[in-house]
Amino acid sequence: MALLLTILLAALVFEYINGFHDTANSIATVVSTKVLTPRTAILLAAVTNLWGALAGTAVAKTISGGLVEASFITPQMIVAALLGAISWNLLTWWLGLPSSSSHALVGGLCGAALASSNGQWSALIWARTVPNAPWWKYEGIFWKVLVPMIASPVIGLVAGFIVMSLLYVIIRHWRPATVTRLFGKLQLVSAAYMGHSHGLNDAQKTMGIIALALVNATHAGVFEHAPRWMSFLKTESSGPHCGIPTWIKVMCALVMAAGTAGGGWRIIRTMGHRMVRIQPVQGFVAETTGATVLTIAAAYGMPVSTTHAITSSIMGVGCARRPNALNLAVVQQILLAWVFTLPSAGIVGYLFARLFIWMAPV
Repeated sequence: MALLLTILLAALVFEYINGFHDTANSIATVVSTKVLTPRTAILLAAVTNLWGALAGTAVAKTISGGLVEASFITPQMIVAALLGAISWNLLTWWLGLPSSSSHALVGGLCGAALASSNGQWSALIWARTVPNAPWWKYEGIFWKVLVPMIASPVIGLVAGFIVMSLLYVIIRHWRPATVTRLFGKLQLVSAAYMGHSHGLNDAQKTMGIIALALVNATHAGVFEHAPRWMSFLKTESSGPHCGIPTWIKVMCALVMAAGTAGGGWRIIRTMGHRMVRIQPVQGFVAETTGATVLTIAAAYGMPVSTTHAITSSIMGVGCARRPNALNLAVVQQILLAWVFTLPSAGIVGYLFARLFIWMAPV
């Protein structure tokens, strides 16, 4: 029981730190354009995150049963995976880099699973086809993580560039004051859309980890001798057909919002000031484009990075404004953080798992 509570605590710490990163990303543009104050934007993010978190469970099902073989899942492995993700998130937050919490979690999960299986790569579900189904219903790391990881920023960049370019043609004769006033109002809608899509995708990742831990504990008989009031923690199934209890959804969404309030400004400054200067019209396009990428990915159970979606959309919008609008030095730092996130979190998760095995062999 103590180990289960440790897992739940570590999962909530990860979700809180996720608020530093990904929720900060989701509200960075609306704060940077001064359409909303940070406090109001955080309140908007909290409400729309909760709305999105309650709207679906496809991503949670992928995390809880579509990446790692169930036979290699242990409580120690789950803790190690979370510690790997938390360590990387804290480092990149301290540096002010909008790296992916999603890929940090996936990397930590994969590294810990390899350690738990003594280096057997079969512990990971690489690619699993589904008979008579289109490719987007396939399972495994390749289809659910690697393909979206490459495709989502490319789509965000191209879509942001195209939409912004078309919008420039439409508003080219408008008065600047009119443009600012109109899109300042529209950005309230796009910011809410971004918050909803973020909850729909990101909040579900921690839900999946918690569901994974509770299923493991239930099958191990942890709750047989637990107090009666803890019976609500029992979870009987995971994977493609699992149901995520409502209390987990609400808890994850609220903890994520608290994390945003606690330390999101470092990422907001990088996204909205250092990388490219944006106005309400650019913020509207970036948020709408990024949110659409996240919503489509969530519908197919793909744990896409909010960071990748919104950052690449901002890059596309900046390029449409003028090619040299981007601060390429900052863009390079961000891209490097993206590249190193999966393997770095995986290595840390692997090391923590090996440490736990050495301390308490099973």
